[in-house]
Amino acid sequence: MTPLSISRNISPTFSLDAYDYYLPESLIAQNPPQSREASRLLIMGRGDDLPPAVGVFNDVLEHLPRGSLIVVNNSRVVPGRLRTVGEHGGGMELLLLTPLNLLRRDQRTVGARAVATSDVLLRPAKKARVGKVLNFSEIQVTVLEKGEFGQTKVELSWPTYLSLEEFLRSNGEIPLPPYIRRPSDQRDLERYQTVYADEQETGSIAAPTAGLHFTPLLRDKLIQAGHEWAEVTLYVGYGTFSPIRCDDIRDHRMHGEYVKITQGAAEAVRRAKQEGRAIVAVGTTSLRTLEGVAAVRGGVEPFEGWLDTYIYPGFSFQVVDGLITNFHLPKSSLLVLVSAFAGRERILAAYRRAMAEGFRFFSYGDAMFIRP
Repeated sequence: MTPLSISRNISPTFSLDAYDYYLPESLIAQNPPQSREASRLLIMGRGDDLPPAVGVFNDVLEHLPRGSLIVVNNSRVVPGRLRTVGEHGGGMELLLLTPLNLLRRDQRTVGARAVATSDVLLRPAKKARVGKVLNFSEIQVTVLEKGEFGQTKVELSWPTYLSLEEFLRSNGEIPLPPYIRRPSDQRDLERYQTVYADEQETGSIAAPTAGLHFTPLLRDKLIQAGHEWAEVTLYVGYGTFSPIRCDDIRDHRMHGEYVKITQGAAEAVRRAKQEGRAIVAVGTTSLRTLEGVAAVRGGVEPFEGWLDTYIYPGFSFQVVDGLITNFHLPKSSLLVLVSAFAGRERILAAYRRAMAEGFRFFSYGDAMFIRP
């Protein structure tokens, strides 16, 4: 609890406790559905009080406004969870936070080894003293600087003959979230990626999960039905899943995440706005990319860089009209975001309906469409 929160009365809109809800553990999806299209869909209007409708994910075709622009996040999850080997720091776990594209830019050669500086999460954090050297097979990690909650700046070092990406593919694990209480397996290598994830945009530490429900066939049907498809990039990082640790949600600060909007994507958004067509973001990361760039640049334009836009009630949405998203954890910045987009009480009422209908929650769970 921050001193700022203690010293003032907090309205329900900004009280973290107002974003809490009870979820039976049985509704937390531990595995992906048998097929992507088997996901269920809850449909609610952004600005009306009609009861949510229940269907399957492919029903989104029937509910999208004519000629919608669908914007997705094409980042790819890196198998960036490593565990120590040998006697040095045995039992430690590392999660790579810096996107691979940025590591490539920073990479330099020292003798016969490649070197790059990266942000990581180390567990247990108390073992990660500055100067400590950890060995992950052929990757050597030196602790440079300790931050809060396990965040650590390190120097990575590996033989120049070795590709870091190939090493991670062979030795790293897909970083499933902690509420999935099982080890990652071969199935997750495919199912914890969207079908449109770009190999050139590998670097997310969590999947943009709203996109997991799409199949190539559904994407083709959307385009054939007259909708437009555009891709942006947000490397999902610590900012997305870092918990809110203050009683007043306005005191929360987002960690920056790296985003890209191409010329083509920016032009697609501009055309849709000019023509009065709905812009539907697939996932909170796509929404934060569009709205974050619009907030700092006054509109959506080509952009590459760090964004730390935090969206909570009172935020002025400039771009996105509709949102396809999964169901989010209690007291999370993502639940706060969707509440800012469609109203806290209406969102929580929709969550109660989803629970009553037996919807599956969180990363491998079902989806909701907040239609314009």
